[in-house]
Amino acid sequence: MSPSVRPRVLYVTDLAYPARGRRYGDEDVFLTSRLRADFDLALCHPLDAAALMDAFDAVVVRNSGPVLHHQAAYDAFRARALKDGVRVYNPLDGRGDMAGKQYLVDLDAAGYPVIPTVDRAEDLGRLPDADAYVVKPKLGADSAGIRVLAREELPDAAGPDVLVQPRVDFRYEVSFCFVDRDFQYALYAPDPERRWVLEPYEPGPDDLAFAQRFIDWNTLRHGIQRVDACRTRDGDLLLVELEDLNPYLSLDRLPEDVRDTFVATFSASLGAFIRSDG
Repeated sequence: MSPSVRPRVLYVTDLAYPARGRRYGDEDVFLTSRLRADFDLALCHPLDAAALMDAFDAVVVRNSGPVLHHQAAYDAFRARALKDGVRVYNPLDGRGDMAGKQYLVDLDAAGYPVIPTVDRAEDLGRLPDADAYVVKPKLGADSAGIRVLAREELPDAAGPDVLVQPRVDFRYEVSFCFVDRDFQYALYAPDPERRWVLEPYEPGPDDLAFAQRFIDWNTLRHGIQRVDACRTRDGDLLLVELEDLNPYLSLDRLPEDVRDTFVATFSASLGAFIRSDG
């Protein structure tokens, strides 16, 4: 389908998803209210996307909740979109959380600055000593299925479907948001016990180089990505997650001018994606 004069966008979101500490619905109501200036736009639940997407020039997957809650429907949507050449934003070839968390194992093995991560019992010896270890599903989200274990319990817990990491004593978590590989803003949680109480963060050159390294590693030419990291007691940044499917943006935590700039950049990116060759 060739793009119309005003592109038609199907915006996929679950406005009622009960996200802990976040208001998915409010963010998407705000974003769609602004995007309507440039696009003919309709909202739908993720379970309805496959049935509706053929009538639109592009599908935007935003705060649709963890895929694991509707895995079969998402897999069917993804397969059909790829088969029919539907433009999905973010594009479906991301190498981060979009494809599961195997990338954390691969990046650690390749020497990237990530929380040490293994997925095989024979590799447990590579993990540093820690007071406890975190075992999480490779297809997990929103802390579902996470266990905290002692080191002696790890051999029975390791397996191909889970990751094993040391529990890191960190000073704070920080997130870097990018659109089309370009940095937009950063937010951090100064209190580790209140990880969704975010404040604007001014990254230095080393911080930006850290985040950009993971954006460059990913293959996405278009779309929104969020690089989540933790600052260790030694001052280093370690990757926690590369979210390239439907990252929550915490726009309500931004100054108005930064939020307006982000929305304009997002809208321009989406328009360019629809007009592009894919």
